[in-house]
Amino acid sequence: MAKLLDKIVVVDIEATCWEGKNPEGMDNDIIEIGVCLLDINTGEITNNRGIFVKPERSVISSFCTQLTTITSEMIEKEGVTFQEALRILKKEYDTQSRAWASYGAYDLKQFQRQCTDLGKGYPFSPSHINVKTLFALKQKLPHELGMDGSLQELGIPLEGTHHRGKDDANNIAKILREILKN
Repeated sequence: MAKLLDKIVVVDIEATCWEGKNPEGMDNDIIEIGVCLLDINTGEITNNRGIFVKPERSVISSFCTQLTTITSEMIEKEGVTFQEALRILKKEYDTQSRAWASYGAYDLKQFQRQCTDLGKGYPFSPSHINVKTLFALKQKLPHELGMDGSLQELGIPLEGTHHRGKDDANNIAKILREILKN
């Protein structure tokens, strides 16, 4: 499979979470995959969407809803299975042929863990870009910043709702676009 170098797939996930430790018998499940494409030639951000995913090993806590604004009702109504979400990524975003980016390593590790635990094929190419580390290196910062801190450093307003995959993917793409400009 030829590597596509025209666009970078930018991903931000939200997963089930709790205040403190996970409750007995519950594992973090991806509940939203925010994704968009960053055209490396034009800087255009396209195909931005949030894919709601039905959790298979946990439930959405009130803490999780407070953090993400995602409710069990939203997932029930609009969610797809994890398997279907992986199919969408591969088919509609060519994730196995393109470099992909996330802010930090959490998304990468969560996808690896959940795919392994559920016996699903990993949907991404090995070409992962950690925007959090890359930004800190590019700006010669003494430490990494959170996504909103990086946006502030660039003078770009945070758009949408922080901790919603669709909005965060779009904001991360803007940071990456700035890094690639220079």
